Amino acid sequence: MALDEALLDWHSAGEIPPVIRFYEWDPATLSIGYFQQVHKDINLENVLKNQLGFVRRPTGGRAVLHDQELTYSVIVTESYPDMPQTVTEAYRVISEGILLGFQKLGLEAYFSVPETKQQLDDLKKPKSAVCFDAPSWYELVVEGKKVAGSAQTRQKGVILQHGAILLDLDEELLLSVFNFESDEAKERMRKKLPEKAVAMNQFVDTPFSMEQCVEAFSNGFKEALAIELVPYELTENQEQYVEQLMKTKYGTDEWNYKK
Repeated sequence: MALDEALLDWHSAGEIPPVIRFYEWDPATLSIGYFQQVHKDINLENVLKNQLGFVRRPTGGRAVLHDQELTYSVIVTESYPDMPQTVTEAYRVISEGILLGFQKLGLEAYFSVPETKQQLDDLKKPKSAVCFDAPSWYELVVEGKKVAGSAQTRQKGVILQHGAILLDLDEELLLSVFNFESDEAKERMRKKLPEKAVAMNQFVDTPFSMEQCVEAFSNGFKEALAIELVPYELTENQEQYVEQLMKTKYGTDEWNYKK
């Protein structure tokens, strides 16, 4: 998270071009949205018991268990050519790269758009803290089930969009890190989750490798945004900046438990 914020800072200052980054998490980590209330939504006892990492994102949205997944970040100025001003439409433009990536892997993916007033109301007032509980505007679905969740923030004239692409899903581990009003509510979520959320490998006989996914989604972004991607390595000074930001912000209780 510190690296993503640092990239946003450097891009805002004109020091680096737009960035698309792919990464994994070690250990598996629960990230919560910027506005979430930790003690209301999260079972911290189980987070510790399962030896999971825990961090608050700078982006909004609900909690995500980053386990068997590929995570991406896009850092780009709001003034980038043809970038829509509204958050929803910017989601659509940026996420087209992910949509094409799924298609390049042979999956029939499409954007979800609410079809009824009830679905629209559900997006405005989500019923649970679980990110993969329901698709939102322009989230990606395969066969009606959510396969990638995204969150966005805009700071210093720059858009930072995070996304989690599920390869596999441990439903019991996911459920264990959330607080529920009752055992009945948890059981309802357990039954509903397989209908709502799905991992990519459930659709195929041979599991996708991380390398396959990085290549497919990289090519998806290239095609969707009509861009070239070139590797970027941090300088020693940049690495020190990220380390300092991690120590003073994302590694602190003040940031992670502030709400």
